Amino acid sequence: MHIDIVPNRGSRPAYLLRESFREGTRVRKRTLANLSALPEEQIFAIRAILRGETLTPAAELFEVMASRPHGHVQAVRVAMQRLGFTRLIGTRPSAERDLVCAMVAARVLAPHTKLATTRWWHSTTLAPEFAVVQADEDDLYGAMDWLLARQATIEKKLAARHLHAGGLVLYDLTSSYFEGTCCPLAKLGYNRDGKKGKLQVNYGLVTDPRGCPVAVSVFEGDTRDCETLLPQVRRVQTDFGIAQVVMVGDRGMISQKGIDELRTMTGVAWITALKSAQIRCLVDAGGLQLGLFDERNLFEFTHPDYPGERLLACRNPHLAKLRAAKRAALLAATAAELDKVRAMVAHKKLAGRDKIGVRVGRVINKYKVAKHFTLTIEEDSFAYRVDQAQVKEEAALDGIYVLRTPLSPKAMGAADVVRSYKSLSDVERAFRCLKTVDLKVRPIHHHLADRVRAHIFLCMLAYYVEWHMREAWRALLFADEDQAAKAKRDPVAPAKRSAQAEQKALTHTLSDGTPAHSFRTLLEELSTIVQNICRTTKGSAQAPTFTIVTQPTPIQQRALKLLDTITV
Repeated sequence: MHIDIVPNRGSRPAYLLRESFREGTRVRKRTLANLSALPEEQIFAIRAILRGETLTPAAELFEVMASRPHGHVQAVRVAMQRLGFTRLIGTRPSAERDLVCAMVAARVLAPHTKLATTRWWHSTTLAPEFAVVQADEDDLYGAMDWLLARQATIEKKLAARHLHAGGLVLYDLTSSYFEGTCCPLAKLGYNRDGKKGKLQVNYGLVTDPRGCPVAVSVFEGDTRDCETLLPQVRRVQTDFGIAQVVMVGDRGMISQKGIDELRTMTGVAWITALKSAQIRCLVDAGGLQLGLFDERNLFEFTHPDYPGERLLACRNPHLAKLRAAKRAALLAATAAELDKVRAMVAHKKLAGRDKIGVRVGRVINKYKVAKHFTLTIEEDSFAYRVDQAQVKEEAALDGIYVLRTPLSPKAMGAADVVRSYKSLSDVERAFRCLKTVDLKVRPIHHHLADRVRAHIFLCMLAYYVEWHMREAWRALLFADEDQAAKAKRDPVAPAKRSAQAEQKALTHTLSDGTPAHSFRTLLEELSTIVQNICRTTKGSAQAPTFTIVTQPTPIQQRALKLLDTITV
C-alpha cells in the first residue's frame, strides 16, 4: 500500500490510500480510502509507517532546555550591521564596545535603568548575541565612561556620513527632569515636561535635513536656548569640517542677538522666524501688508530693519482657526475664574482693594491672557471686561508667521525655505521618541555629570538605529510612504497624508490585507520568533545542545528582509 498525492488545481491536493495488485501481467491500483480530510501531519505519519519507518513522539527524542525571544533582537542586530555600527563606535574589538552595542540594542527594544537592563537582556537572546552574558551594572557604567571619551570621534563620523557643505543643519533644544538633587547639571529652568519644581538638564540635538541624528550636547538645566546656538555652529564648522552651513532653528533658538553674531562668521547662513512682536512692528510700520494674503498664502519682501535678509510672510488659515479657538477658550476660562472673585465680593466674602487685588492677581494670568482684560477694583466692588479691540488686533495676526534668511532666491526658493523651516518638526519627533514614545531618556537617575552626558549620548545612538529601522519599515508601519510628495505640495498649507497612508490609518491594514503596525508592535511581532535550546533525552546530562529557531511568518520575513535595504 502507498499514498498517492493527486494535484487539484486551485485547492489542496487529494491524498489517496491505494494498493497495487497484479492482474495477469499488468500491475493495477485501487483506491482504499480518501485521506484528504485528515491533517497533513497525520497523512505523512501514515506514509512513513507504510514505508516501514518507526515513529517516535518528538517529545521522547529531545527536550527543550530554554526558550528565549529572538526575532526582535535579530532585527536590531541586522540594522546595526547594515549601519556598520560596531566600527562606528570603535575600530578595535573590545569588551566596552560590545557592552555599548548591547546597551544601544537594549534601549531600542526595552529601555530600562542599567541595573534592570542587565537583568532583562538574559530573558532574550541579546546577552549571548552581543557577548555580554557575564556583564553587570558596574561594567555598563565603565562602558559608558569609555563611550563618552569617544563621543567627539563618533559624532565626527556621523557628520561625515550625513552632513555636507552648504547643506541644512537642523538644531533644537529640549530638557528632561532628574530624580535626585546631586547632579551638578541639574538646575531649575523652563521645564518642557510640565514637571514644575523638578531639576532638569537641557540637551541640544543636531540632525541632517531628514531628522537623522548626528550629534547631541548636554547643558545645565537653566541654560537658555539662544546661548547654545553659537557653540553648535562652531562645532559644525571646526570639528566636523563643514565650512559652508545653513542652520535651521526656531525663533527662540536663533534670536536677533544670535544673528548679529552669525553675521561675523564666514560661511554661515540661517533660516528662522520672527517673533510676534517683530511681526507686529512690521505691520504697524506698513512693511508687511496683510491685504496681500487675500490672493496668496506666501509672499516675499525685504525691510531695512533686516538688511541682507529675505523675509517670507506665510498665512495658514487652518492655524488661524486653531489659534482663534484656543484664545476664545482661554478667555472664557479666565473669565470663569474672575467671576468667582466677583461673586465673593458681591456676597461680602471678600472686601478691601488690597485683598481683592491679591485674589485677582492669583488667577488673572493663570491662562496667560491677562493682557486682554481691563480690571476695575474698588473697596467693595470688582468688575472686569475683555478688551475686544486688543483681541481683534491680536487676531489679525492669527495664522501668520514670517521667516527670515540671508540665502538668495537662486540658492533656495521661497517654497523650499518654508519646507526647510517646517522640517524642524522632524527634530521635535526625535525628542518625542527620545523622551516618551520609545527610548525613554527620562527620568534621569545618574548623579555624575559625565554619566548624564553618556546616558543622553547613548539614547541618541539608539535613536540613530531606530530612525533607520523606521525608514526601512515605512511600508509596514502607519507611516506615509510617499515622501516625494513633500517637495510638491503647498508648503504653507496644512500637511496632508497620502491616500495610501489615510487608508492604512482607516483600516489598520496594509494593501495586502495584513495588519499595519507601529514601530513597537512590529518589534513585539518579531519577538515571537523564539530560539529554543534543545538536547536529546537519551544522552547524559552533559549531552551537547542544539538550537532550533522558530520559522518566521511571511510578515516577519518581510520585516527582516526590509532591514537589508538600510544603507549609509
